[in-house]
Amino acid sequence: MNPRFQQAIALIDAENSRDPNVELIDGRPVPRELLYSQRLTEWLLRLDPTASEPLQLAARSQHICRWKIPRAKYPSTRAGYHQWKNDLKKFHADLTSQLLTQVGYDASAIARVHALNLKADFPHDPETRTLEDALCLMFLEFQFGPLAEKAESEKVINALRKSWAKMSPNARAAALGLPFSTAQQALLERALADNQVTS
Repeated sequence: MNPRFQQAIALIDAENSRDPNVELIDGRPVPRELLYSQRLTEWLLRLDPTASEPLQLAARSQHICRWKIPRAKYPSTRAGYHQWKNDLKKFHADLTSQLLTQVGYDASAIARVHALNLKADFPHDPETRTLEDALCLMFLEFQFGPLAEKAESEKVINALRKSWAKMSPNARAAALGLPFSTAQQALLERALADNQVTS
């Protein structure tokens, strides 16, 4: 790792460390978005141990300072949700570009990270596809369970189908190796019973 890359990761982690929302890990509070970024990086490197610097930077900053644009500020409609998601992507990409400029990355490298943050040209861009795979696998490992406990079954199944449809064959194979509970496995099997998501 070159010093510039290490500085960029440190800046991104410092921003995410300010998240007022925390999760308890082994009894220790950890800022939620810092934890998210670390877990996403771990999945990325499991899928591609030789991931490029821009791809690693995009993964680390995918949700940078996400708490600053809460869902509650947007209408509770499908259009409101999509507007929130689009505004978040631009916010994450723009803030990351500012941090990369601070540590001396050139314009082409910054533009590449920006495009990856926006998941541009998915699924045709191989790196964007790998990033999306990592996002889906992180959802399945860490967020699927809590969602299944609080949301209606059909909402959970819909989320599973959407994730599965975006995943590559390698990511799907990795997903099937995760240690799901009996209830989670049943929901996943219901989601995958739809031929449209298994093709």
